[in-house]
Amino acid sequence: MTKYLRFKHRRGLTLLCVLLGTLCKTGSGQIHYSVQEELDKGSFVGNISKNLELEPWELAERGVRIVSRGRTQLFALNLQSGSLVTAGRIDREELCAQSALCLVKFNILVEDKLKIFEVEIEIKDINDNAPDFLTEELLIKIGELTAPGTRFPLKTAFDPDVGTNSLQNYHLSPNDYFSLAVKHVSDGAKYPELVLERALDREQKKVHQLVLIASDGGNPVHSGNLCIQVIVLDANDNPPVFTQTEYQVSVPENLPVGTTLLTVNATDPDEGFNAQVSYILDKMPGNVAQMFDLNSVTGDISILKSLDYEDATFYEIKIEAQDGPGLLSRAKILVTVLDVNDNAPEIIITSLTGSVPEEATAGREIALINVHDRDSGQNGQVTVFVLGNMPFNLEKSIDQYYRLMTARSLDREQVSEYNITLRAIDGGNPPLSTSTHITLHVADINDNPPAFSQSSYSAYIPENNPRGASIFCVTAQDPDSIHNAHITYALTEDTIQGAPLSTYVSINSDTGVLYALRSFDYEQVRDLQLLVTASDSGNPPLSSNVSLSIFVLDQNDNAPEILYPALPTDGSTGVELAPRSAEPGYLVTKVVAVDRDSGQNAWLSYRLLKASEPGLFAVGLHTGEVRTARALLDRDALKQSLVVAVQDHGQPPLSATVTLTVAVADSIPAVLADLGSIRTPADPDDSDLTLYLVVAVAAVSCVFLAVVIVLLALRLRRWHASRLLQASGGGLVGVPASHFVGVDGVRAFLQTYSHEVSLTADSRKSHVIFPQPNYADTLISQESCEKSESFLVSQDLLQTKGDPNLLQVSLFLS
Repeated sequence: MTKYLRFKHRRGLTLLCVLLGTLCKTGSGQIHYSVQEELDKGSFVGNISKNLELEPWELAERGVRIVSRGRTQLFALNLQSGSLVTAGRIDREELCAQSALCLVKFNILVEDKLKIFEVEIEIKDINDNAPDFLTEELLIKIGELTAPGTRFPLKTAFDPDVGTNSLQNYHLSPNDYFSLAVKHVSDGAKYPELVLERALDREQKKVHQLVLIASDGGNPVHSGNLCIQVIVLDANDNPPVFTQTEYQVSVPENLPVGTTLLTVNATDPDEGFNAQVSYILDKMPGNVAQMFDLNSVTGDISILKSLDYEDATFYEIKIEAQDGPGLLSRAKILVTVLDVNDNAPEIIITSLTGSVPEEATAGREIALINVHDRDSGQNGQVTVFVLGNMPFNLEKSIDQYYRLMTARSLDREQVSEYNITLRAIDGGNPPLSTSTHITLHVADINDNPPAFSQSSYSAYIPENNPRGASIFCVTAQDPDSIHNAHITYALTEDTIQGAPLSTYVSINSDTGVLYALRSFDYEQVRDLQLLVTASDSGNPPLSSNVSLSIFVLDQNDNAPEILYPALPTDGSTGVELAPRSAEPGYLVTKVVAVDRDSGQNAWLSYRLLKASEPGLFAVGLHTGEVRTARALLDRDALKQSLVVAVQDHGQPPLSATVTLTVAVADSIPAVLADLGSIRTPADPDDSDLTLYLVVAVAAVSCVFLAVVIVLLALRLRRWHASRLLQASGGGLVGVPASHFVGVDGVRAFLQTYSHEVSLTADSRKSHVIFPQPNYADTLISQESCEKSESFLVSQDLLQTKGDPNLLQVSLFLS
């Protein structure tokens, strides 16, 4: 509800409220005040300290306060002045609505006395609200034939104020047709009514504007207005009228279905239902009603079926316009159909050949076609042609018939199928055209031999391949089709190293896959040169050849072969000589090896695998040269055993080893016999000879042990011991050069620092070995320990025994 014209002079009202404030006590502890609504916050209500018989300063001291009952407090205590004031704006209408008496009750507590006072405040109404209608405008419709004196109820106003400030009177603005009557009921409510005083005439005045005024009895008076709009309803006294009695329209025959031809319009001077016009097609002979549609609301005329100038050139349509109550009028529509180029040419294939052989010459007839256009005159003149750049021509026959022929010979390998598009265009404006498609197949002849993608092929196969493995695949293409493109493969017969080629490889005649019939050895066959023939199945067949080179790839299937030093074949022992005065880097010998493989598989590297004296000799990684790694010392053994390994670089690598015996000596003993040519004669007295040899070796060993003990006791005289040892070997000076073992021109003599004696009458029967002393820095080859060596003695000993061939002994002295 809207409030109007609030009280403007609030300061004056506050003074008035003070004058009107009345204090009285009703019973024990009850206080009564009265105050007007809409006062500002903090407005004076009453002197509470006086009513409580307290001084203002005692209010805070005695704990005087308002006791709340859960609702919002509308009043508050001013402890400085001892007054009761408003806590905010008070709206009586919100608190008490339409009640005649509006009371607000609450309690005031004096804490030190524990005494409660009941306070009752009466809220006085002021005229702060104007009468208000629930709507601002009221619409009333009255027929122009309504009898005078008829009453029409109006909307009532509402004023939230009470007493004289509430709604008191209704007034109607001055007019010539209506008056106001107020109806009173028992509860005091007032209901306004509009009374028709005289007959209405819509043709003179259609709408009447009235104002209903509601006012209260306040001072000043407040009022509210309601705008009343009276609409005079018309009576149906006029029929609809068309804007034209006859409509004419010309339309082309190709107008799309649903197109609106024109819109008819009829008006009715009446209003409302009397002026609602609907349009109806009148009954007509023939199919006119099926050709056209009339929208009953909008008056749009549209076509339901396609118009055809050849069927009908003119239509007459009759229509009616009718208002709501049923008054009507008539008109007619004349439709003229205009001829347009609405028919495209037609192409009819009268005769057709599905395929043409590629050897056919130019002028070969393919199809006979007919073109036709339903239109006449210029619209019916048709031009036909082949679309695109194709080897075909159209030649006109009789009437509208054309022959489609080849313009040149065709090649199936270039184009195997033609999609021929024929287009016909008429002479209309705009022109219409039609296209049709003809599929022509070019029949194949065997005019192309098989062709390989390359002029020659190369294939690679590793050696030791499994038998039956596929090697390579050759493929030829033949642009012909069907059997003319079916290719078979064959190998031209040849021989390889005297054997037929067919024993090496074969070819699958259908797929062109080559298979190995044997396992290839790179060391025997490194490549094969083949000639592959591809033939088609045409009549006559065509063929072509291509060369195929098959290269065998090497695999690491051969271990290195040591050429030098070669293994002895006559029972002799090969020994290399290294003088004791050799400097570091001295070339002792060279290991020579080869590998039957090739490439990386034949790259050889050498390394010292085992040595009786580590660090004394070194082997060149790539040269195989055995050189001294340091200077020779007196403590180095006279006999050195080296194991050299030769390894290739294949995957996996293969290797071979050779054992070298190196003698460290500056001179050649005279009593040394040919170390590599000693043979033990077969004699029945071998057992006696062995016994003699064992005794001799034992004696020599005892002497050697005695010398060793003396050497250990007399360390300071070691040089003398060396001279004695040299003196004991002086008898060997005269040994001829033929007693040395020679390898590749290098003379060698086997010496060792350790004491090692081998005694045997036959290396295959028995031998005696005295173990070497154990030195921490000496590696003893197991191979050297198991090897039998000859024991040589002087010629005098052999003569004493009476048989120079009885025994050959090699003695190695230290």
